[in-house]
Amino acid sequence: MAQEPVTDERATLIEYPCDFPIKIMGVNADGFAQGVFEAVLHHAPDFDPATAQMRASGKGNYLSLTCTFHAHSQEQVDALYRELAANPMVKVVL
Repeated sequence: MAQEPVTDERATLIEYPCDFPIKIMGVNADGFAQGVFEAVLHHAPDFDPATAQMRASGKGNYLSLTCTFHAHSQEQVDALYRELAANPMVKVVL
């Protein structure tokens, strides 16, 4: 059985440009939402923080933010994921 050649390019089902939702979960503390919005705006300057969806956990210790931005490339999305993951208040990025 022949194997497919290994390449550096990742297969993707996403066609760019597109509206891309990203969900960020972290500590419900002062500065969390602002830090997330700053990171998203750094990579997607046309993002409007007023469109973000926020939801607190049952006990209120955590906050999830869903930010939908206009993505132009996989590189843009990857860079945003890396910046968000580097924030110590961020626990999960989906």
